[in-house]
Amino acid sequence: MASLHALANPARFLRLARPLTPALLLVGAVLTLFGCWAGLTQTPPDYLQGDSVRILYIHVPTAWLGMGGWSGIAIASLSYLVWRHPLARIAARAIALPGAVFAFLCLATGSIWGRPTWGTWWEWDGRLTSMLLLFFVYLAYMALARADADRGGDGRLPAIYGIAGTVLLPIIRYSVVWWNTLHQGESIGLTNSTIDSSMLWPLWFTLAGFTFLFAGIVLMRMRAMLARERREARMRRMAA
Repeated sequence: MASLHALANPARFLRLARPLTPALLLVGAVLTLFGCWAGLTQTPPDYLQGDSVRILYIHVPTAWLGMGGWSGIAIASLSYLVWRHPLARIAARAIALPGAVFAFLCLATGSIWGRPTWGTWWEWDGRLTSMLLLFFVYLAYMALARADADRGGDGRLPAIYGIAGTVLLPIIRYSVVWWNTLHQGESIGLTNSTIDSSMLWPLWFTLAGFTFLFAGIVLMRMRAMLARERREARMRRMAA
């Protein structure tokens, strides 16, 4: 816990984030590009879906990060409410935009994948509908955080909303189990997978690559937000 409080100091955080940001972005880009290349050229087509299955190398990581992003918002929001970490509120706001982007990419790639597989661009099934709701919850969080900042709020209302929004995560996760949906069941688990290993291996590269990119983007946004807050505080002192 002491180390977490140490990292919550903006100066210590910035000393760590400055070199870490470009490193994460570079490693993420290399892993993502390699995974996409391998998925497009080094794996066989699926015996049922053909080459359309290759979109999984983008779709699965974006789904993972769309949900993982909101988990990050919830953890940061809880830290802010309980321990009042100075950077927790900023971290939650920094996560929101890339989380929303990845949730949208999940929906877009799923729709593209669904057209040749299901014969339709969209279906109001449990997994798709709950993921769409998460995307709207992201947008609502960003609007609420902006409104709270504009009126000089203390950040507690967006933090409570960030924690409450986690109710969607188990619904998305288990929607294919709870309801008879058009979306296929769980294909990748912690211990086994229904996807053949000859097709699965590039996914680990794109999954790691997108995760590193996500982390790098969040750090970059946090640094920008800290710089803006410092500038605004300096301007207020000069105007006083």
